[in-house]
Formats: sequence, structure tokens, C-alpha cells
Amino acid sequence: MRETPDWITELKDNEIFVFGSNLSGRHGKGAAKTAIKWGAVWGNPRGLQGKTYGIPTVNASITKKLSLDDIEKEVDLFYNDCIKHRDLKFLVTEVGCGLAGWTVKEIAPLFRIFIDLDNVYLPKNFLKELAK
Repeated sequence: MRETPDWITELKDNEIFVFGSNLSGRHGKGAAKTAIKWGAVWGNPRGLQGKTYGIPTVNASITKKLSLDDIEKEVDLFYNDCIKHRDLKFLVTEVGCGLAGWTVKEIAPLFRIFIDLDNVYLPKNFLKELAK
């Protein structure tokens, strides 16, 4: 299995930092704040931005988590982009499990479709959950 490192402090040329965002694209906390240094665009909540990729998990005012169905739609968009960009290595963080408040048990199944994609790396806790 391809596993995202526990701590990402630098990115190689073809590596993309995948983080959870809010619908307003205010990248002020957690992995989203880290993403700013690698090109996450303030005001852009989703998609490829510099060496990052945003997946919305909370609403614009950061007061309510998105539903699992809504997050799944965002994850599906991410999947399509991973297919289009096979030359890039996507390092997924524990999207949705921080500020959004979802658990690994709830979010990890949304990423099951990535198991066979060789350019996507998942967090250790997602992989453990998916192996159950």
C-alpha cells in the first residue's frame, strides 16, 4: 500500500499535498494553513493549486461540516483529477478528520476507490480502516 508520510515538511517536484478545506477557501488552520506555503490559493476551496489539492469538508463560514455525501462528491472530483494527472504523486492527509470533525472510520471508505491508483498515497489510519 502507498502510505502518506506522517509529517510532510517538503515536497518533491511531482508531489501534491492534499488537504481538507472550507467552501470559502480560507486556508487558516491545520493542513490547509500548511498548504499555503505550497501554493494553495486564498479564496479557492478545491482542486489543484500550486503543489496542493483542496477537498472541501466544511461550509464557507466554517461552522458546519459538509455531509458525507457532499464530501464524497468532492472526493470523486479528486479521483478524476488523479486519473488525468498520472504524472503527479498525491499525498492525502486525513481530510475531513480535523476541523470538520468526521472520524477516520467515517471518511476512509470514501477513499477506497484510490487503493489501486499508484499515484495516490493515503494516510496510515485510512489504510488501517480500509484493511478491516
